[in-house]
Amino acid sequence: MGELAKDTANGRIGVVIGEVGARVQTRPISGGVEWDARPDNVVAPTAREEPSARLAIKNANSRDGL
Repeated sequence: MGELAKDTANGRIGVVIGEVGARVQTRPISGGVEWDARPDNVVAPTAREEPSARLAIKNANSRDGL
């Protein structure tokens, strides 16, 4: 939990927040409604995708005053 993950079914990158049954719950980086992904569709972001995702998290946190 708390790790960045990419849902290959839709191409979205988010933060893993838990598992419900046979699904992985993932939250969008900048907040919003979580989505469920099939575990076989969840992979680590590529070396090219990860820095952008981490920067998006920092930007979202600064907007939220964190």
